[in-house]
Order: sequence, then structure tokens, then C-alpha cells
Amino acid sequence: MGLEIAGAESPAVKGKFWGILVCWFLGNGSLFAWNSMLTIEDYYVSLFPNYHPTRVLTLVYQPFAFGITCILTYHEAKLNTRRRNLLGFALFFLSSFALILLDVGTKGRGGIAVYIGVCIISAFFGTSDALVQGGLVGDLSLMCPEFIQSYLAGLAASGVLTSVLRLITKAAFENSQNGLRNGAMLFFSITCIFELVCLVLYAYVFPKLPIVKYYRAKAASEGSKTVGSDLAAAGLKTDQDRQVEEDPQKHERYSTKQLLMQNIDYALDIFLIYILTLSIFPGFLSEDTGTHGLGTWYVLVLIVMYNGLDLIGRYVPLIKCLKLTNRKGLMAAILARFLFIPAFYFTAKYGDQGYMIFLTSFLGLTNGYLTVCVLTDAPSGYKGPEQNALGNVLVVCLLAGIFSGVVLDWLWLIGKGW
Repeated sequence: MGLEIAGAESPAVKGKFWGILVCWFLGNGSLFAWNSMLTIEDYYVSLFPNYHPTRVLTLVYQPFAFGITCILTYHEAKLNTRRRNLLGFALFFLSSFALILLDVGTKGRGGIAVYIGVCIISAFFGTSDALVQGGLVGDLSLMCPEFIQSYLAGLAASGVLTSVLRLITKAAFENSQNGLRNGAMLFFSITCIFELVCLVLYAYVFPKLPIVKYYRAKAASEGSKTVGSDLAAAGLKTDQDRQVEEDPQKHERYSTKQLLMQNIDYALDIFLIYILTLSIFPGFLSEDTGTHGLGTWYVLVLIVMYNGLDLIGRYVPLIKCLKLTNRKGLMAAILARFLFIPAFYFTAKYGDQGYMIFLTSFLGLTNGYLTVCVLTDAPSGYKGPEQNALGNVLVVCLLAGIFSGVVLDWLWLIGKGW
């Protein structure tokens, strides 16, 4: 099979359902390890009570995720996307396994040396995120919108799965000796298996789906150099040099800077969504919500509600009449979310746990909904190489928002003796 582009009804575009399913699993794998670390932070709080692990681990993670993503985005047109994503999933697996070995080797003891080791592994998670998230969002942006929506839903689902697993392990081990530690180690054992499954799916299943081969062949015919290895893995050959000589204008594309300027509102949208969300979740919810009737279950319930509604929000845009596509409307909705800041402040100070659970749920719902609206609409109308580049740019803005939000999250500690 060559690079001729098949029609919409051709057998070459079959496998859409399986593609959506694999994208969901890959989205899960992109954040499963990190969400596992976030979800067992009650264990790390008990192990390192004086080092603010709920905030520090995120602060260590984000510079690596953001900085490396910026570098990779600058060079995205020349990168081997397949090698980038495979390396990312392999690093997720090895880092999760290293976390288990560190805990077993130190027999669950705390101390500054162990804490530094956990921080180093957190940095490796950030590196893995930079490799995988930008690579996959860029790659899926040149395919059908359902793929990127399913991937984004998978990102949210990883939070739901880890939260539910944490509730189960907490209930199972709560009254046993070393219950927190046993639950945490079970968590990362599951994580290791899950990351290995994602590695196999991306390496051997996804590139051989007919619809995936179709879109990658189409991107290659438009001048994309990032899909060559994926096409080779699917048994397709490219001859781009000959195609460029025959029709050089067909392979011209907007530069990354031009794409950013044309989509500066989308870039600002995704940045503002995540700077707001991460300035509240998870640090503020983990340390600043007071003492309530749910006791030690309170923070876990808040995290579960956030993740569950974030996941639901990412499926709402599939209902066309509920999807927000107007660019000015998106910006207005995103700016309105900043009302969450005074709402959370006064709820934490004067409200009870019911109001806080509602606010946290609505924070998650709007986060998921607006993320999908932005990332599925932005790439439309561009050629494959441009869609890949724009996807990488938007991931940089997303991570910039996350990193900025994590830093601003420390402002909640002003006046609290730290």
C-alpha cells in the first residue's frame, strides 16, 4: 500500500472504534503514574510531614514537563514521534518501578534522603509527560477529532481510576498495620502493569489500525516528517523527497510562530484554564480545607469528585448542541472561572463540606469541558504538519498554565505560618 489517499468510505479508514478505545487507554497512561503519586500523597504527608509533599512534588514535576516540552515543540517538525512516545511510556514504567524499589529498599522510612529520591522520580515523571503528552496530542491532532477527545477523556479517566483505587485500598488497608504503605505499593504495582500495556498498545496495535494508517499517510503526503517511523511500523513506505520535487508548494506550511499568532486566543484559553485549576487543585484542597465530619476521607472525596466531574466534562462536547465553538464565548467562559478563587476562599473559611464538594465538582466539570472545546476546535482547517505543530504548541501553553498554577498555589499559605 502506498500513500494514495483513500476516500471516506474506503476500507482504509476502518477501525475508528478501536482507535478511539486505544486513544482512551493512551490518555490514561499519559497521567496514570503521576496521578497515582498525587493520590497517595496522604502516605507521603505521613512519611514527610515537614516537607509539604503535596506542593513540592508537583513543583518538581512541572519544570521538567514544561521545559522539555518547550524544547521538543521547537524541534517538533524533525522529531521521530514514534520513538518519542515509546521512550515516554517506557520511562513511565521504569520510574514507577523505581518508586517501589526505593520504598522497599528503605523499608518505608522517611527522611530527607528518601524524600530527595522521591523528588527525583517525580522529575522523571515530568520528563515522561513531556515526551508523551506533546507527542500524542500533536499526532492525534492530525487525525479525526474523536481521537483527541478520547485521549483527553483518558487523561481525566486516569484521575478517576486512581481515585477510586485509592478509596478501595484505603478501605481495605485502613485498619491493618502499615496500611497506608501497603496501599501505596499496590498502587504503583498496578501503575507498572498499566504503563506496560500502554507501551504495547502504542507500539504494536495503534499504528496498524487502517484509520490511523490513512491519516498518517495523508499527513505524509502533505509534507509531515514526524510520521515516517509510524508508517514504517505499519508496513507503509514514503518517498517524500520525490513528492517535494514534484509539487513543492503542496508541502509548504505555516511556521510554528505563525500558527501561534493565528491561534493566540486558543493558546491563552488553555493557559488560563490550567493556571486557575492548578492554583486550587490539588494543593489547596489537600491542606487548606479545614477539619470536617468526613475526617481523613475528606480530601480523597474532594479529589474523587474533581476527577469524576472532569471526566464527565470531557464527554459533554460530544453533544453538538452543548459544545462551545465561538472563540469569544470560550474566552468569556474561561475568564468567568476566576470567580472560583473568592468562592473557594470564603467556602474554606465559612462553608461546610457540602459546599466545598459542590465547588470542587464544578471546578472539575468546567476544566474538562473547556479543555476539549479548545483542543478539538483549534487544529481544524490546517494541514497535517500544521496540526501536529499546533497540538504541540497548545500542550506547551497547557503545561505553562499548570506550572504557573502550581507556583501560585503557594499563595494560599500566606499568613499561615509558613
